[in-house]
Amino acid sequence: MGLYDTYLSTRHRLHDAEPPAHVALVLTERDLLADGAFDTLSSAIGWAFEYGAERVTVSVSVLDGAVAPTLIRELRRLDVPAETVVRGPDADAPGEAGSDLGGDSAAGDTDAPVRILVGLGGKAEFAGAVRELANDVAAGEITPDAIDEADVSERLLFPEEPDLVIKTGAERLSDFAIWQSVYAELYFTDVNWRDFRRREYLRAVLDFQDRQRRFGR
Repeated sequence: MGLYDTYLSTRHRLHDAEPPAHVALVLTERDLLADGAFDTLSSAIGWAFEYGAERVTVSVSVLDGAVAPTLIRELRRLDVPAETVVRGPDADAPGEAGSDLGGDSAAGDTDAPVRILVGLGGKAEFAGAVRELANDVAAGEITPDAIDEADVSERLLFPEEPDLVIKTGAERLSDFAIWQSVYAELYFTDVNWRDFRRREYLRAVLDFQDRQRRFGR
């Protein structure tokens, strides 16, 4: 660790505010096609746990669906310090240990500390939750008047709300976790993913710790 990284790490450690418990990283397929991109992701997930996170969600937006299987295969090979589940858009693809390629509905493995979504945007996720609710109403399991926020949340792929969302390279989130990230703190950095280093992660965490969270108030 360099001197500047050590300085940032010390500032983080001595800060009065708690670090983010749930960190989300928003990437694109282009980010992961660069040399060393998967190693950077492994490191970033490791830094998140090193600096206080208990859960990490990674969202990878995909424009070309043909690259999704390759991305999923490589993401399953990540060397990370916690159990990981990878989910992609192919509902019929076979799962592997610690991984699931399920479609619209949530599964029991969504409680893994590291969750990676490939090509599963927030709009599609929300639409899937609405379909499940519509089916439940049609089956008489719930009435429309009884539907509340919790009923929607529990039908999402990953219902937990991130504390901090980090996006590299551009000030836009793509189609990420529309429902879950409404009260998250957003951090945009001009640094591209290929140049994302420990110091960039620490800057994001320190920015989070310096903020006064309002949760929509």
